[in-house]
Amino acid sequence: MEQFAPFLFVLFAILVIVLAVVGFLQSARRKKELEAWAHANGFRFHPESDYSLDERYPDFSCLRQGSRRYGYHFVEGTRKGRNLRAFDYHYETYSSNSKGGRQTHHHYFSAVILRAPLPLKPLFIRPEGFFDKITEFLGFDDIDFESDEFSRTFYVKSPDKRWAFDVIHQETMEFLLAAPRFTMEFSNQDIIIYRAGTFTISDFENAIGVVEGILDRFPEYLLRELKGEN
Repeated sequence: MEQFAPFLFVLFAILVIVLAVVGFLQSARRKKELEAWAHANGFRFHPESDYSLDERYPDFSCLRQGSRRYGYHFVEGTRKGRNLRAFDYHYETYSSNSKGGRQTHHHYFSAVILRAPLPLKPLFIRPEGFFDKITEFLGFDDIDFESDEFSRTFYVKSPDKRWAFDVIHQETMEFLLAAPRFTMEFSNQDIIIYRAGTFTISDFENAIGVVEGILDRFPEYLLRELKGEN
């Protein structure tokens, strides 16, 4: 077996080099695609990493997972009068192997943050999963809506049920049922939309469109209330 050791070492070294080259080419292609998308829409592209997103957006749980968190590949600009920031995100989690050593797990996803021109309240919307149905059976229920289909399809939480019903009315429910599926979190003025995995350019466009669709469907009485006109 010892006579094969140098050969195995060479194979391992070649594999490491190949993986490094593939990773570099994929990263370069990703930057090129995002930069082209940014320029086509009059946005700005910043590929540099930012380790402060979790501090700037402390209400967004998705930005506070794991360790060594940072955003990168930022596309920033304004659309329909709303500031937006699209980006890729990384964080790490750790586990122990059978020998007691620590293993590092890298997690990646993409997200878009849109800033609304009006104050918002906390609201969490995501596709409903299998474990949601179990917790519902145990009494840990989310908010139910008039549409049974919508309630079966989406998990919705908010400390203010009236706010949830004001935002997610019948027209918005129909819109979300027909739209691509994402997870959304509302904070004081920002909305983040994301899901597991890295977005394609089409995914970014769809995500922005979903948030815009919700904001564009705010009823007039709610807009007046948020503006303090009532």
